[in-house]
Amino acid sequence: MSARCVMVLGTTSGAGKSWLATALCRWVARQGLRVAPFKAQNMSNNARVVAGGEIGAAQYFQALAARAEPEVRMNPLLLKPERDTHSQVVLLGQVDEALTRMPWRGRSEKVWPVVADALDQLRAENEVVVIEGAGSPAEINLQASDIVNLRVARHAAARCLLVTDIDRGGAFAHLYGTWALLPPEDRALLRGFVLNRFRGDAALLAPGPERLQALTGVPTVATLPMWWGHGLPEEDGVFDDRATASGAVHTTVAVIAYPRISNLDEFQPLKNVPGVRLVWARTPAALAGADWVILPGSKHTSGDLAWLRAQGLDAAVASHAAAGRRVLGICGGLQMLGEALVDTHGIDGNAPGLGLLPLVTAFAPDKTVRRTDSVFGDVEGPWSALSGVHCAGYEIRHGQTAQHPAMAPGRPVLPDGLGWQSAQGNVLGVYLHGLFEDTAVLHALFGAAAPTLDSVFEGLADFVDAHFAPGVLKGLLDAN
Repeated sequence: MSARCVMVLGTTSGAGKSWLATALCRWVARQGLRVAPFKAQNMSNNARVVAGGEIGAAQYFQALAARAEPEVRMNPLLLKPERDTHSQVVLLGQVDEALTRMPWRGRSEKVWPVVADALDQLRAENEVVVIEGAGSPAEINLQASDIVNLRVARHAAARCLLVTDIDRGGAFAHLYGTWALLPPEDRALLRGFVLNRFRGDAALLAPGPERLQALTGVPTVATLPMWWGHGLPEEDGVFDDRATASGAVHTTVAVIAYPRISNLDEFQPLKNVPGVRLVWARTPAALAGADWVILPGSKHTSGDLAWLRAQGLDAAVASHAAAGRRVLGICGGLQMLGEALVDTHGIDGNAPGLGLLPLVTAFAPDKTVRRTDSVFGDVEGPWSALSGVHCAGYEIRHGQTAQHPAMAPGRPVLPDGLGWQSAQGNVLGVYLHGLFEDTAVLHALFGAAAPTLDSVFEGLADFVDAHFAPGVLKGLLDAN
């Protein structure tokens, strides 16, 4: 295997593994090396469509940062939570019903050969593989069935960084406790500790890093300052749920953050459009004053619709629509805006919809997973700027939506059943994810553009280059 492997481990979920791995992918690519990302197992409802199926969004962005074509080997196992105790299992891009039914611990040995083979193929085709771990490698209740942290690190003889979120507090204890719970042979793989999201004067950290190195033999190789506006979407959830805007606010967009929200990363560009304020809404009060309300995708549409009703958000959305203000439903959100959800196959569940579009959704066993280019037809009312706009996005869904046969028809705005508009014009539902990542759509809606992904990746690489100790990053790539 020719590739050198650099692995980013974390003391906790949300410590900054995905962000740092993405930055390293671009930094390595800028050295003129062929690099690919890898994460053996990802648990996330943020997925992207690639050749062969779907992978976690984090590995999709890491591949783009690496200047590589995203593909299923980069995230061979994807777990998509549907309930607190159940996840859909996607193996090499495709839903695997047998693995989905299998107990968690029994699954590991079944999938490890596939995981190892995918990694070995990437190592054979690249000069560097940047590997991301999951959660913490010190979860001793899971180490026996681990296929994403230590087993991968050993298999790849990876040079490992251990990152912690110092903003949470207890960073030195997190680092030392993680190191202490690792077997001695795995401790030997650690090349450095990384303190992430630091605020203040780094000189005040002394003598913490020095004492930590005396205890563990591992140096602290980087202290990364807090950086809210780096522009990369969060991987697993709405971690950065502050209301955000740059410049004078002209449009407030409220995205309903239900428990099984999916593909929330597609809203990152809205955080970067001047004058747009993005709000994550979990209560009716959060919709007050919003110009737009967005119902995003959902991994369990009927369950999230029940949650929405329990919070009183159904009435708030209906009032917003009745006042003529804009409502947008994307995928699962489109399904919720219709009259009914019909599930005869046990896929998602039956439920009455919100009744804002004259549509019925039936859930099918087969899953639609594809990238799609389309063109908006004649769009009227508040969304009329989209008329004739070419748009590119992706579909990930079990639902098949059609006009309610007993109701006055809605207005199709995208071909092939991909989008409808209400008779009043202010309620719009589409099946395409990723519209706000399309430059033409952003310009039509706001007359502005967000920073490109490539500029985001360049900024990440500049950041780690500036804040890692001199020579550390190049040392991770040494042949020895």
